[in-house]
Amino acid sequence: MSNQSKTTPHFKRNLIGGVVGNILEWYDFAVFGFFAPIIGAQFFPSEDPLASLIKAFGVFAAGYLMRPIGGIIFGHIGDRLGRKKALQLSVMMMAIPTTLMAFLPTHAHVGVAAPVMLVFLRLIQGVSIGGEMVGSISYISEIAPANRRGLFGSFSIGSAVAGMLIGSAIATVAHNLFDPEFLNTWGWRIPFLLGFVIAGFGLWMRRGIEETPHFKRVKEA
Repeated sequence: MSNQSKTTPHFKRNLIGGVVGNILEWYDFAVFGFFAPIIGAQFFPSEDPLASLIKAFGVFAAGYLMRPIGGIIFGHIGDRLGRKKALQLSVMMMAIPTTLMAFLPTHAHVGVAAPVMLVFLRLIQGVSIGGEMVGSISYISEIAPANRRGLFGSFSIGSAVAGMLIGSAIATVAHNLFDPEFLNTWGWRIPFLLGFVIAGFGLWMRRGIEETPHFKRVKEA
């Protein structure tokens, strides 16, 4: 076997650790999208349900607008402190807001502070996902054998799609399992709590991943 096709003994763990953050982040985005009608009613109450829904999707879009900023911030972190450190920070930055989403007070409890907190959490998640996707692609491409970088680099995109599929599946189960009253009060929070499980697995995996050979050579130089 040529040197180009060889992998390190910990390659599988590094590969899973490199993509697991994408699963969490796109899982959260999918869950938010599926529960947008309920979130809109809870945080942006209005006599017109459509107005509440539009505001909820406005918050959803705000996260996307922060992605370029996240790419810049985490690109700098990845170049200065390492790809591993950037990936660890990005998954933590996503895990905390995802978990806090399950405990957010609604407009009925704290008034206008509720949507403000919701927007703040989504902006943080947007920064995180902006760094996660590009960081994951860079990490996987750098640890992969030279002649298979395209193949393994595509796992980052595949994991994002997997996260959306898992999120849509969980949302579908919740809509079919819970009655409307429970779903509108507490049921919609449960999928965000489940995101904490994915986050815990992601943090555990990323604690054990290796730094990329490319960054090690740059750091030594």
